[in-house]
Amino acid sequence: MKIDKVFIKNYRLLRDFYIDLEDDLSLIVGKNNTGKTSLLTALDRFLAGSDRNKFSFDDFNLDLKSEIKTQVESVLPDKDKYTPLGIRLNLLIRYAESDNLANLSRIMTDLDPDHYFINLEFGLLLEHASLKQLKSDYAEFEINEMEKVANREGYQARDLFYFLHSNLVDYFKLSRKSLSCSKTTGQPDGKSFIDLISENISLKDVIQFRFISARRDVTNKEQNSTLSLQTSRIYEKTEATDEQNEHIANFKDALGDTDLALTKVYDKLFKETVDKVSKFGGIAEGDSKISINSTLQHRDLLKGNTTVMYSHGEHSFPEYYNGLGYMNLISIIFEIEILLKEFKRTKHEVPADINLLFIEEPEAHTHPQMQYVFINNIKGLLKEGIKREDGANRNLQTVITTHSSHIASESDFNDIRYLKKVSDTSVIAKNLMALESEYDSAGEEENYRFLKQYLTLNKSELFFADKAILIEGDTERIILPAMMKKIDQAESESPLLSQNISIVEVGAYSHVFERFIDFIGLKTLIITDIDSAENKSKKACEVSDPKAKLSTNYSLKFFLNTDSLAELIGFNLDQKRVEKTEETEGKKWKVSSTGNVQLVFQTQEANEAGEEYHARSFEDAFFHVNKAFIKDTNNKFDSLTQKHLKSFRNDEIDVYEFAEKAIGSKPSFAIEILLNSKTDSTGIEFSNWVIPAYIKEGLTWLRDVKV
Repeated sequence: MKIDKVFIKNYRLLRDFYIDLEDDLSLIVGKNNTGKTSLLTALDRFLAGSDRNKFSFDDFNLDLKSEIKTQVESVLPDKDKYTPLGIRLNLLIRYAESDNLANLSRIMTDLDPDHYFINLEFGLLLEHASLKQLKSDYAEFEINEMEKVANREGYQARDLFYFLHSNLVDYFKLSRKSLSCSKTTGQPDGKSFIDLISENISLKDVIQFRFISARRDVTNKEQNSTLSLQTSRIYEKTEATDEQNEHIANFKDALGDTDLALTKVYDKLFKETVDKVSKFGGIAEGDSKISINSTLQHRDLLKGNTTVMYSHGEHSFPEYYNGLGYMNLISIIFEIEILLKEFKRTKHEVPADINLLFIEEPEAHTHPQMQYVFINNIKGLLKEGIKREDGANRNLQTVITTHSSHIASESDFNDIRYLKKVSDTSVIAKNLMALESEYDSAGEEENYRFLKQYLTLNKSELFFADKAILIEGDTERIILPAMMKKIDQAESESPLLSQNISIVEVGAYSHVFERFIDFIGLKTLIITDIDSAENKSKKACEVSDPKAKLSTNYSLKFFLNTDSLAELIGFNLDQKRVEKTEETEGKKWKVSSTGNVQLVFQTQEANEAGEEYHARSFEDAFFHVNKAFIKDTNNKFDSLTQKHLKSFRNDEIDVYEFAEKAIGSKPSFAIEILLNSKTDSTGIEFSNWVIPAYIKEGLTWLRDVKV
């Protein structure tokens, strides 16, 4: 038995949202402000009690607010034509024939033996009668506001949203229902429902939800004892579940012996005070006789009198001597242990059928290696599930949200759910198994395997990036940050280096990433080479060579649907921008001025001497526009073949031949560009060389494009 899918409507950014959950662990990733915390709080608001005061009007999606405003300002609709407005959470539960269905029996809407779904709906809704009352009350409120405007100088009338901020619970009511649903999809079919509130049906034995928030109490301030307090909570839960009976009994026996010894000490310590009390007497002799006994309580004793220590050699130090990362990791483990014991419940209760644990951003304060350790070990801890000595075991479903590329890279690719913001008011969740299906259906299984390995080993950060740059090789990778810096220095608004941009080296295989780029909707700049060649032999040649007819760069042909050199040369920047939509024939990329993917490659440009030239590669282009920089004998380029460098400086060979023959090590050449760079008198760095036009054009587009 498990939660198969979660549907949320109209809660903050979750306008019309659903996410499917794995049996054991689901890892939710995505950029900031994509609804990860909203998913947690929506579950908590509905599953952790029945208090409407947990909700505020700020929880309402912006589109929902507009819909409410429209209804209040319009004619009251007929009851049978009105669908209550509000926030909804639907949990689709899937069960198996082998499951114990005792707790589910009261919420089943269909006894068909082939039906294995239950759809639970939780809502905070504006019912028809409440809408009618709201319209009446707000009309009166408006009249009062207009009077205030007339009588108070400068007064601004409060609107409907202000009114609902203060009076939300008067109109929006909680609902809990089990909806009849399709036996194939689990979607509500509208035939019937069970009202869990009016029927007084509790779900506490069906679902238990707990979470560990990103806002934890861990600090390393002196005297902080978060971990020590957690040990007492672990003890309380352990005692309640009737586990480790022998150890608990020994603990209580030790306290009993201590009580006897301390009582004897107290007799002497408090003798003077006790004697004074006895002199006051009472109705009968001995009535005022008191004694002070030791009554150590095992729970209270642990609360204030245990300290988590850590050892270093022969010495021990209190917990607050640790770094925040280490303390955070220990605290999460302690908290998980506490919650697992809560899921187990006491010895007189059985666990709920479904147990859902939500861990928010476990990576806080931890370095990458610790994040690797956490995710690798947490899987084992959580996979054990909920085990009891009486055999009443249950599975545990866990959801972890993270901003950590290190945690993502160590996770099973199929466990990952990617949250993507599609508008100012809406977020969707994408399952990477759907991406795998796209590759499989296109016969590109090998490309998917490569992508999966590449992302997990190298670039899981793409899941968290706002924008990406795909480059071919080491030269661009090393020098690109300097180029971005040059552009930022020229225009400081929206600097590239302040944006969340991931640089990915893909060689000549940017097309392998195309489905992934489209899947997550990443704004992407592809910097590549035009790779001009002869028509029949496909032998490399200069772009200006009359024999040059095509490009051998497969990525250009893939994205721009042509390998004709004449066509590629004729494209302007907008014509190198592409998108893929559902309407695109065969879901191929097509040119679009609003596309997410911008390709750039070498274009014809003039250097500082006014010489026009169309380069074939990055090195070719750089040598052309930076002839003076390369020819300057004060600049050392040991990576270049010295005889060819000498020939170039003496104008004995042209740029194309120099680029083809002179470079011994591309990474070393890129480093030497940086080593020979200078800062001018105004503080501008890298001032003695220029960026090839095609790269500058691409980086400027990436800087300015809106996410």
